[in-house]
Amino acid sequence: MSGLVKAQQRMAAADVPQRAIDVFSSFYAQLQDGRSGMIREVDVDPLEGIEHAGSLHLTDEECREAAAVTAVIKLNGGLGTSMGLDRAKTLLPVRSDLNFLDVIVGQVLHLRETLDVPLPLLFMNSFRTRDDTLSALSRYDLAVGGLPIDFLQNREPKLRADDLSPVDWPADPSLEWCPPGHGDLYTALEVSGILDALIDAGFRYATVSNADNLGAAPDPSMMGWFAASGAPYAAEVCRRTPADVKGGHIVVRRSDGRLVLRETAQTAAEDADAAADPERHRFFHTNNLWFDLAVVKETLAARGGILGLPLIRNDKTVDPTDPTSTKVVQIESAMGAAVEVFDGATAIEVDRSRFLPVKTTNDLLLLRSDVYGVGADFRLRSQVDAVPLVDLDRRFFTTIADFDARLPEVPSMVDAHSLTVKGDWRFGRDVAVRGDVTLEDTGAAESVPAATRLG
Repeated sequence: MSGLVKAQQRMAAADVPQRAIDVFSSFYAQLQDGRSGMIREVDVDPLEGIEHAGSLHLTDEECREAAAVTAVIKLNGGLGTSMGLDRAKTLLPVRSDLNFLDVIVGQVLHLRETLDVPLPLLFMNSFRTRDDTLSALSRYDLAVGGLPIDFLQNREPKLRADDLSPVDWPADPSLEWCPPGHGDLYTALEVSGILDALIDAGFRYATVSNADNLGAAPDPSMMGWFAASGAPYAAEVCRRTPADVKGGHIVVRRSDGRLVLRETAQTAAEDADAAADPERHRFFHTNNLWFDLAVVKETLAARGGILGLPLIRNDKTVDPTDPTSTKVVQIESAMGAAVEVFDGATAIEVDRSRFLPVKTTNDLLLLRSDVYGVGADFRLRSQVDAVPLVDLDRRFFTTIADFDARLPEVPSMVDAHSLTVKGDWRFGRDVAVRGDVTLEDTGAAESVPAATRLG
């Protein structure tokens, strides 16, 4: 029995929808053919000449009319395993009384009230994040009409790297499965019935972003812009800096002029320098995107449920915490790659304020600090002209448990340019950082006393 058939049978036995199995099978065929989704530098041109969100001029009524037919979708499948978490990252506090979910809900409820629009909020959860997320959201009245507040991301088997058959891991069978990447968004919307439900309820557009990016607040002016653009699909992009060498960026395919998302995993080694050059490729993808719900439905129907997103091959071990465990391949795709699927897809440049993801405890320190304020509209706004750089010693600050133990209260950072911590340092309360501060590794555990002014 072939590896594909075994994988299909395992998915069917786990009640994975047939559409999702079909999409997986399409990617599996690409994997067997040796394709890895590489996008060569010689085949693309840089993205240029796009509109900036700061130049938009729309009336309040235009914005409200667009908001009235827009739904907000947040991707909430991540566990935050890189920070030592085993539940949804969005349950982490960002303020003493607010976690990510609280801020997201606050942003949506504020717009519902001020604009008098329904603005459905839906979370795409994974099988690992759903229960905790719904429990945390139960205290809010979020439902709009008969719409649910979440839908499930699909799952697929991890494949043995040697023969591409589904891996067996009796020590923890849950590790035999993985999410298919956030490119599964479109399949999950369809098979869950959410896509049809939104359209039937009169909604036309969706704005989508990662739930750990609190900068991507639902924005009426952006809603008005997308509605007026007539585009079926749009990507929000930011100017790259030398720090933005990783992550996806938008390029223009020379063969047909279409916009294409190129992820780091799709960049050949010989193209790495050109791809990372912020002077050549000036825009990175924020993973904030917009699409016309009806066009997505029509395109899925025309393509038999398979959009044809590029394959991303992700080489891992079955137990991500054990590098000696069985080597596996995870088949993934990126939701932003759909930009190349739709005729007339476009991009818009946005300020960095719409890109505040939390991937490490460096990011979390800044988000919890006084660098950002949370307004009555629950939007995060920087209180400084230039956000400080933070570099915490990974040996002692990578996991949330270690981070919280050493930083029970994050220091004031509004007067800081940078904070570099080398070694095992613990911070007292009411510490302030000014200018550029480096704490050196002394080889022993050290403390910053309470009320210290560093720098």
